[in-house]
Amino acid sequence: MTHGYTTGSAGSTGTGPGSDPYGVPDGTPRAQGADAAAGTPYGVPRQRTTEPAPGTAPPPAPAAGKPGRDRYLDLLRSIALVRVVVYHLFGWAWLSVVFPSMGVMFALAGSLMARSLKRPALGVIRGRVRRLLPPMWAFAAVVLAMMFVNGWNPTEDPDHGDPWGLIGLFNYIVPIGAPPYPWHVGSPSGLLEDTWAVQAAGPLWYLRAYLWFVIASPLLLWLFRKAPWPTLLAPLGLTAIVGTGLVKIPGETGNAVTDFAVYGGCWVLGFAHHEGLLKQIPRYVSVSCASLVMAFGLWWASNHLGPDGWDLNDIPLAQATWSFGFVVILLQYSPSWQELPGRLAKWDKLVTLSNNRAVTIYLWHNLLIMATVPIIDLAYQLPFMQSERAVGALDGAYTIWMFALVWPLIGLMVLAVGWVEDLAAKRKPRLWPNGTKRSTGGRPGTRAAHRS
Repeated sequence: MTHGYTTGSAGSTGTGPGSDPYGVPDGTPRAQGADAAAGTPYGVPRQRTTEPAPGTAPPPAPAAGKPGRDRYLDLLRSIALVRVVVYHLFGWAWLSVVFPSMGVMFALAGSLMARSLKRPALGVIRGRVRRLLPPMWAFAAVVLAMMFVNGWNPTEDPDHGDPWGLIGLFNYIVPIGAPPYPWHVGSPSGLLEDTWAVQAAGPLWYLRAYLWFVIASPLLLWLFRKAPWPTLLAPLGLTAIVGTGLVKIPGETGNAVTDFAVYGGCWVLGFAHHEGLLKQIPRYVSVSCASLVMAFGLWWASNHLGPDGWDLNDIPLAQATWSFGFVVILLQYSPSWQELPGRLAKWDKLVTLSNNRAVTIYLWHNLLIMATVPIIDLAYQLPFMQSERAVGALDGAYTIWMFALVWPLIGLMVLAVGWVEDLAAKRKPRLWPNGTKRSTGGRPGTRAAHRS
């Protein structure tokens, strides 16, 4: 969408959670797809054909195993988060085509939501909202404090200086709409550029869209089970109406409705994945149809290029159709890994960590990207950096240094405030939940079950 901003370009943070961010992990084991719906993950003892020898105790029955996390879906969420950070840093429009992160994250969140709605809907919604809000409050407290310290007064802001502007501050508590923020705050010569508030608050659109989907999910899931295909395709039709200018809804209400339409198909695809609908369709049929939908998205984009060219975030119908087809293919080939296979296994800890801290990473990454600038600028003051050649070398590799530095900053932020996600989930706070733990006997750490 066009109401977020990137560090590398004027593109949107829309591709940029995505929480769920990228689905908000719920901290419980799960099995995804038709396998989870159709069968049991537990081993079934074979029937004994002979009696045990006299005086011999029968062997114990195998213990029932618990279904673990679907590591394929966890891997997709981690890739989506990395792609979000890279997009917001470099501003490469083609990344929105190569991997539509937000569509993927909404689909994963929709699958999790469908699984959770086996329980009473009100409790599920309350739990999802509870997991979302405390991390957002920690972020909002820091960002609002920085705005106020830099002189922002919402009552005098030319864009928000009215009672509605003050009321809009409520969206920093519950993101039902767009939170107010100044377009320019502080000094252009300060540590951060004077548009930092726009950059920092940009990702909050995703939390608004996620909250809308969570609240609407009981009704959407009921409609999906009654009429799966109309419910699945309806968001694309809605996008064709509100995302092309055929019907214009002004202001942030229009942005919110457009976001809901653009990514609604992906959210319902998560339902289809969990309910096993995609597995009922021959793969060649679903992939062929998805490819046609994606081809339409590219054709539409080619005739409606935005200010950043092929950035699909500026072209709602292209974003909706391309993301929809892309997600269909990803979920159709979903292998439902219990463990990351082969060479992917070496990324297991980082995948686990990023899933446990998805909201923290998504909320803070834009602000941390901007924080790399004053840190790197310190290098210009080093004695060996006073030559023109040295300065030119640093200038030429500046963005690369930003990319290298933002990841340790994200790691520090995970340590500093990531534990708020555990409190929100009613878990014991953990500093670095990458799936490893130390045994009480002092032996080397072993990897814990993927529950978090």
